[in-house]
Amino acid sequence: MSESIRNLLEQVKNGQVSVDTALLKLKTKPIDDLGYAQVDLHRVVRQGVPEVIYGAGKTGEQIVGIISSMKANGQCQILITRLSPDIAVYIQKKYEMTFVESAHIGYIGDIPIQKTKSSIAIITGGTSDYKVAEECAVTAEFYGNKVERVYDVGVAGIHRLLQNLERIMSAKVIVVIAGMEGALASVVGGLVDVPVIAVPTSVGYGTSFGGVAALLSMLNSCASGVTVVNIDNGFGAAYMANMINHIGESK
Repeated sequence: MSESIRNLLEQVKNGQVSVDTALLKLKTKPIDDLGYAQVDLHRVVRQGVPEVIYGAGKTGEQIVGIISSMKANGQCQILITRLSPDIAVYIQKKYEMTFVESAHIGYIGDIPIQKTKSSIAIITGGTSDYKVAEECAVTAEFYGNKVERVYDVGVAGIHRLLQNLERIMSAKVIVVIAGMEGALASVVGGLVDVPVIAVPTSVGYGTSFGGVAALLSMLNSCASGVTVVNIDNGFGAAYMANMINHIGESK
């Protein structure tokens, strides 16, 4: 159950909100049909966070329209992924939005100051994985997680990984981001006792096949506790890591 619904029920219980008012809030239409988009206004009710806008392939006008719908329906925290710089400029003329170019992410609202007690460690094989890693890190921070970045520690120089083990092993969940042959996920999975989310990237020479080699390597990991998301999907890894990291956190 989302925190907003829990708070609403607590307000009814305490007499701060009438039953009829609460029912009216819950009956708010779940979808806003914009013609080019069906905005899911009840995502926050079902999953605890609003719908995320996937920016790639959308025009600036379309994204602004979706933002307007979400804000009109009380959603103040809005995340936009795969956002190009030119579209970001267009949006910023209409709304106050922070654009993190290194992550190709824009967000409306503030990143929470109060972070989770436990942390998410985000590890990359190389500097070339940086963009995917930052998409993951910024998304996780947007959802209120404490993030530990451990970049450029791939297996070609495994001592770099080993000298950061204390930082890595203190995390509640680990995201491993790597291209080439994708071996880093198996190595990390064999060292730690927490869930590992592996993200293959499209970094590599010809036979990496745009990340397919790393994807297959991670799927065939011999280390237990390693799960895999799609190629370059830093957002998806962050979303899952966020769900795991919030388990047991005090409300």
